[in-house]
Amino acid sequence: MELPFKRIFISGGAGVIGQEMTRRLAALDADIQVLVGDIKPRPADFPARFQYRQGDLNFLTEQEIGVFAPDLFIHLAATFERSTETYGFWEENFRHNVQLSHHLMTVQKDLPSLRRVVFASSYLIYDPALYTGAEVPEEPTSLRETDPILPRNLTGMAKLAHEIELRFLDTFRAAQFSTVAPRIYRGYGRNGRDITSRWVRMLLAGEEITVYGAESFFDYLYAADTAEGLLRLAAAETVTGLINLGTGRARRVADVVEVLRQNFPDLRATYVASAIPFEASQADMTAWSRVIDWLPPTTLEVAIPEIIAFERARQATIAADETTAARGPGHILISSLAAKVPLAQAVKHAAKRLNPGIKVVGGDLNPHALGFHFTEASWVMPITTDEHLPAIISHCQARGISRVIPTRDGELAFWSRHRAALAEAGIAVLVSAPEAVHRCLDKLEFAAFGMKAGLPVIATSLSIDALISDQPNADTAFVVKERHGAGSLSLGLNLPYAAAVAHAQTLQEPIFQPFIHGREISVDGYLSRAGRVHGLVARTRDVVVRGESQVTTTIHDPALVARLTPIVEKLGLYGPFVLQALLTDAGGLHIIECNCRFGGASTLGIAAGVDSFFWFLQEAAGADLRDFPFRPAAGPLRQVRAATDVVKEVKSEKL
Repeated sequence: MELPFKRIFISGGAGVIGQEMTRRLAALDADIQVLVGDIKPRPADFPARFQYRQGDLNFLTEQEIGVFAPDLFIHLAATFERSTETYGFWEENFRHNVQLSHHLMTVQKDLPSLRRVVFASSYLIYDPALYTGAEVPEEPTSLRETDPILPRNLTGMAKLAHEIELRFLDTFRAAQFSTVAPRIYRGYGRNGRDITSRWVRMLLAGEEITVYGAESFFDYLYAADTAEGLLRLAAAETVTGLINLGTGRARRVADVVEVLRQNFPDLRATYVASAIPFEASQADMTAWSRVIDWLPPTTLEVAIPEIIAFERARQATIAADETTAARGPGHILISSLAAKVPLAQAVKHAAKRLNPGIKVVGGDLNPHALGFHFTEASWVMPITTDEHLPAIISHCQARGISRVIPTRDGELAFWSRHRAALAEAGIAVLVSAPEAVHRCLDKLEFAAFGMKAGLPVIATSLSIDALISDQPNADTAFVVKERHGAGSLSLGLNLPYAAAVAHAQTLQEPIFQPFIHGREISVDGYLSRAGRVHGLVARTRDVVVRGESQVTTTIHDPALVARLTPIVEKLGLYGPFVLQALLTDAGGLHIIECNCRFGGASTLGIAAGVDSFFWFLQEAAGADLRDFPFRPAAGPLRQVRAATDVVKEVKSEKL
C-alpha cells in the first residue's frame, strides 16, 4: 500500500488501533513523518523516528500543529466505557469526545497543509431498534449507511455530533481537504480493553470467566485490520462522507468462548442471564467494497491466538505495569509554596495539559499558606533538612507524588543534594546539580566562575578596593549587596566610595560591584536535561517592587537571544532560570546574577513561549523535548502583577 501523504497527525495513537497503525506507517516510506498525540505515555515500542506528544489534546494549539503542518489527520482519540455508561461518564464524554473532536478540527481546519481527514466513528450511531431485542436472534442484521440513526449512548452521540461537524466543514472547505467518517464495528486487539482481551488475561491467570448474552451477534473487527482499513481509506481521497468498516460476518459471543476453549482446554465459564437486550449486528460492506479493493481478513480463530501470545509475553511486565497504574498519573508537589499563587496556577495548567488526573499538592511549613487555596491538596511539610529526607520520600510515595518543584533559594541545595536518591524512589525534582546551585546562590562564586569561563559578568569582590586601581573619584560608584540570598534585599545602588563602605557595615556578608549605567533586564529560560537552551525570552523590568517586577515587558530581539544562549549553556543548569543583566547604550551586555529556579514574574515567560513546567513534566515522563519545540510569542507581551480577590467553593482538599 502506498500513501499519498508525507506528514500524518494521529490523535489517540497510543491506543490499540493507533499502535497497529504506527507500526504499519513505520514500515512504509522512510520519508513519512508522523506526529502522535495521546494522553497516555509514549509506548515502549513506539517507532523512534516518529514524534510523540503526551498530553490532553484539548490544549493543542493552532500554532503547535501548524508547525508540524499535517497533510493527513487521522482522529482516533476517544474515551468510552463498557456496555453501560456510568453517571460519572457525563463530563468525561463531553471533554474527551465532544469537545476534543471539535477542538482538534478548530485548530486544523484553516491549515493550508491539510488535505485529508479520517474520523473513526462508530456503528453505535445506528438506531438500536434495528439490531437489538429481547428474543434470542436467529441471524445478524446487516446495517447500511442509509439506515435510521439514533445514537445508542453518549459515545454514539459524540460520534454523530462530529460527523455533522465534518459535514458542516465540508460545505466550506471541500476544495481544501476531504473528510471521511468510517463507522467502525466491534473492535478487539492486542493489549485491548475489550472483553476478548480481558477474558484472555483471566484465563491465563487460571480464573473462571463470566459470559453474558452468549447468543448475541457482533461484527468483531481486529485492531490490526482496522488500522489497515483506515490507512487504505485515507489513501482513497475521493471517498468522502460516511462508510461502514467491519468484516460483514458477525459471530456469536459463544463463538468467541469456543475459540478460547480450543486454546484453553480447561476453560471454566459461567453463563449468566442478563436484562441487557440481545444484539445482532454486522456491517453491510457493499459501499466499502465498491471503493476499496480489500476486506478485513482476520478471523477470531487467527486473532485470538495472537492475543494469547501477546498476553503471555506480557506476563513478565504485568506486575510492574500494575504497580505503575496503582501509583496513578504522578502528582506534583510544589514545595515552599507560600503565597506563590501565579506559580501554582501555572503548574496546574501544565499538569492538566499533560493528564487531567494529575493533582498539584502545595507544600509549606506554614499551615495557613495562602497558596494552599489554589492547589488540589496541601501538605504541611517538615523542614527540608537531611534528617527529614526519609519522611519526605515516604509521604510522596504514599500520596502518589512523583514530581517536585522547589521554589525557594534556601531549599534548592537540599533538593539538589538528594535528587539521585529521590530519583531512585521514583521522584523527579526540577533542580540543577549541586555545583550549579551553589554557584547561583553564591554571587561571589558566580562572578568568579563567569570570569574564568569568559562570560560578561560584572566584577565582584569582597573588597571594594580590589575594584579600583587608583583613588576613587566623585564619578566612581558601587553596588553593595549580600553575598547570598536575594540580591535586591538590603541593596545599596549607585553609591560613592564612602557610602558604599558605610552600607557594607549593615550587611552580614557584603560584596561589591562597580555600578554600571544601563537598562536592567530579566531573562527567563529553560535548559533541558542535556544542558541545552530550549527556550529563552528577555523582558524589561518596568516597575520593580521589593526586587520583583511588578510591571514587565518582553523584548523581541533575536540577536540578544542568540547572544545569551551560549552564555547560559555554560552555567551547567537544568530547568527554569532567571538571569539578571544590564544592557548599555553602547550595546554592552553585563551579567549581574542568575537564579536557578522559576522567578516571581516568570509567568510572563510562560505566556511568551518558555513553557517551563510543561517541559519539565514531559522530560520527567521520558519525552524528548525536540517533540515540544519553543514557539515564542509573535510580539511583545506585558505583565502587570496586581492583587485580585478570588471567591471559591468550599470543598475537600484531601489528595
